[in-house]
Amino acid sequence: MDKIFILFQNIVPQHLLSRCTGFLAGLRSPQWLKNWLIQQFIRHFNVDMSEAAEPDYTRYVCFNDFFTRPLRDGARPLASADILCPADGAISQLGEIANGLLFQAKGRYFSAEDLLGGDEARAAQFQGGQFATIYLSPKDYHRVHMPVAGRLTGTCYIPGQLFSVNGVTAENVDRLFARNERLVCYFDTAHGPMAMVLVGAMVVAGIETVWSGQVAPPPKTPVSVDYLNLPEPVELAKGDEMGRFMLGSTVILLFPEGVMDFDERYLAGTSTRMGEALASYQ
Repeated sequence: MDKIFILFQNIVPQHLLSRCTGFLAGLRSPQWLKNWLIQQFIRHFNVDMSEAAEPDYTRYVCFNDFFTRPLRDGARPLASADILCPADGAISQLGEIANGLLFQAKGRYFSAEDLLGGDEARAAQFQGGQFATIYLSPKDYHRVHMPVAGRLTGTCYIPGQLFSVNGVTAENVDRLFARNERLVCYFDTAHGPMAMVLVGAMVVAGIETVWSGQVAPPPKTPVSVDYLNLPEPVELAKGDEMGRFMLGSTVILLFPEGVMDFDERYLAGTSTRMGEALASYQ
């Protein structure tokens, strides 16, 4: 079945399927259909609507509005740790960026340089550092927050494929996260550079940031933006929202060498909640 699942992803028109899903998820009428789809999604994935700022699913104007729903105040208290979990989900992998490589699954690796769109200079900043890959499942809260305070220095949208990013695909598709469509966001922090990579996936309708709105899908060419010389810098505090997925995907964090140590409780498969302690500074 795993081989059939991977074969299906290779032969279907990934982008067409995902864009059609995005179109449908943005429809506001007929109301009965929109409400029925949201209700079935809540039931199938056991979504906890008591955490939502608006618990009444019929009040959402479209499926995307429901999927990117904000949480009620106090639903995710911020820990007093140095570095926080940026999203609800589960740890896919985490560890050292040894020889410029990040571990994917079952003997598969991909390079930081490939993940960052071939930017050798940026990738060198994270050589010997630490990474964490966090998978957001359909039932999860789908806004992404800052693990530390930082100033945005640049972004790079990288076009690519749209494989699913679940465990089966990670174990069977080489360089999965370095092949999928993604948005790389670079920040300067009090302890050096940090990269946050928002990875697209099959049926993900789009990626948004709080400073520029919807970023993906734009034209199918790389788009880099320099945020260093803006009159008004983009500065975000620890715990602030930085972006969101319209349908689920993955966030990858990159830190330089000698900066931080992950909390010992985190292993592949450990669940996460936004705002929990993820790591401490060395």
